[in-house]
Amino acid sequence: MIRTLQLATATFRPRRAVPGQTLLDPSVTRMRVHLSDLDLYRHVNNGIYLQCCDVARSNYLADLGAFDALNARGWYPVVAAQTIKYRRSLTYRQRFDITTTVLGWDERVVYLEQAFSRPGRDGASEHVARAIIAGRFLGRDGSRVAAPDVVRLLAGEGVTSPPLPDDVAAWARAVDVAAR
Repeated sequence: MIRTLQLATATFRPRRAVPGQTLLDPSVTRMRVHLSDLDLYRHVNNGIYLQCCDVARSNYLADLGAFDALNARGWYPVVAAQTIKYRRSLTYRQRFDITTTVLGWDERVVYLEQAFSRPGRDGASEHVARAIIAGRFLGRDGSRVAAPDVVRLLAGEGVTSPPLPDDVAAWARAVDVAAR
């Protein structure tokens, strides 16, 4: 329930836009593990990671100052597909960051990486998990919004997609979200 409330706050009362933030700049969301995040094994439940990703994506849009422009058009983001790989566990009260980065886009979707990290024993950042998200935008009337239209709205004309990493492109084809 806590993560649902965080998502509502991040969406309906977003944090302030970051001056100079661009579409391809990473966005960092800082969080702490709550008791309600834990499963019976006393580490963060796998479903909670995805809820945290939702919050971080809303913060990414807030950092761009995108909510007013998207709402004016009646566009909203949805997840078309996602995958996540876990490397380390998060446990009660640990702090962690989620770094959200746009990897690229095609005609249908925008591909994002959401990397979880935590402070390590030596002070360096430890990789915890990596999620790849294929995100779409829909209109309030049920229409699908082409990813390049969203990119133009948020980044202006002339921004081109970086080449997708090979593993992301292969995954997008395998789960059938890539442009055909």
